[in-house]
Amino acid sequence: MEAFRKAAESGDTAAVEALLADDVVFHSPVAFKPYAGKALTAAILRGVLRVFEDFHYVREMSGADGRSHSLVFRTTVQGKDIEGCDFLHLNDEGLIDDLTVMVRPLSGAQALAEAMAAQFDRIQQEATAS
Repeated sequence: MEAFRKAAESGDTAAVEALLADDVVFHSPVAFKPYAGKALTAAILRGVLRVFEDFHYVREMSGADGRSHSLVFRTTVQGKDIEGCDFLHLNDEGLIDDLTVMVRPLSGAQALAEAMAAQFDRIQQEATAS
């Protein structure tokens, strides 16, 4: 998933959005309910990239089917180090139709939850403007 990796690491939100399927489902590391749809997922990812500091991937793994990918990342949010993983699934057109993010440790997840809560009004506005 080289295209997603490069886009996310460089902060190219337009390129990230172009890789999302219209019916993509995003599973947040800090919210139980998944978020559906390209506009909302893209807005959430823009918010994430605004709060992440020194974001970079350290490892990539792909499933035998070529449609499942895992990207391990490191970043900082509000002074807390975070290690996480993006689990991506591609549809028949090669677009991301499912994105699950997991993070650790708990202190980092809490910092991320706080930072994203502060972004959520903007995220909702961006999603409805799309």
